[in-house]
Amino acid sequence: MTGRKPKILVAGGAGYIGSHVAKALARKGFEPLVYDDLSSGHREAVLYGRLIEGSLANRKRLQALLEAERPIAIMHFAAFIVVSESVSHPLRYYRNNLAETITLLEEALRVGVKAFIFSSSAAVYGNPEQIPIPEEHPLRPINPYGASKLFVERILSDCHQAYGLPYVSLRYFNAAGADPEGHLGEAHEPETHLIPLLLQTALGKRRTFQLYGTDYPTPDGSCIRDFIHVEDLARVHLLALEHLLSGGESLVLNCGYGHGYSVREVLECAKRVTGRSIPVEERPRRPGDPPELVAACDKARRLLGFSPRFDDLEFILRTAWQWEINRRY
Repeated sequence: MTGRKPKILVAGGAGYIGSHVAKALARKGFEPLVYDDLSSGHREAVLYGRLIEGSLANRKRLQALLEAERPIAIMHFAAFIVVSESVSHPLRYYRNNLAETITLLEEALRVGVKAFIFSSSAAVYGNPEQIPIPEEHPLRPINPYGASKLFVERILSDCHQAYGLPYVSLRYFNAAGADPEGHLGEAHEPETHLIPLLLQTALGKRRTFQLYGTDYPTPDGSCIRDFIHVEDLARVHLLALEHLLSGGESLVLNCGYGHGYSVREVLECAKRVTGRSIPVEERPRRPGDPPELVAACDKARRLLGFSPRFDDLEFILRTAWQWEINRRY
């Protein structure tokens, strides 16, 4: 690209996935505008583009930003993500994940944004009826978090029909790993994701790793999940953006590798990568944890030309381990 860089608003771009996407955008010649209230994101994670502090709940601040900057597209990562918290505090999740997304869409339409990329989730499927899970699978979320993502997907479809807003909704399975250059990584508070919990236990930051469920109908009794390296996930976002900007149709796509690893397999790999013991405390199953979640992901490969670069569990864990050792924020 030459001349003035096209601006992309990255809502929630100071978080884990958003910060990696901002990096991918900047390196492709876009100018990321990171809009984040830093309630769960990190100022130190904004290494690419400008940080504009603000909340989607602050309509006036959002209006002023969009009118001044006129981004050509919006990528939306500004959601609350802890499933158990969504069950305890559903209104908080519906307000942030749903109502504030409506505000963002209203303002995006008002300034003529040309593309909208939405961070969705495999939680929209609920308990899967088939593995791998295709995009056409019945949508029956079993918690407010998943329901909030599904409601937004439906609103996006309606906005496309009514106003012609082009969008891609990306249903993540399990984002994992860290920036191979070591500058960005996963830092949630509280941390609820498998790989950081394992690695923090290896570092001695946690006394034990709690393994929930050992009697699932899987080969080793633990849950199976589809892990996609965050750099590959960021690249899917970039491909989706380029697809829409070139006039491509609106899409709903799974983001995964199409195969999974059990919790025990990830545990053993973490032991090899770290060279350390990881004490395990076996606990009963958690309500709502399906035995297996694996994406059917041929659609992203076929329609966007996505080809994974980092489909390797050991590489995923190695990058995450280096991040945990040298954590910057």
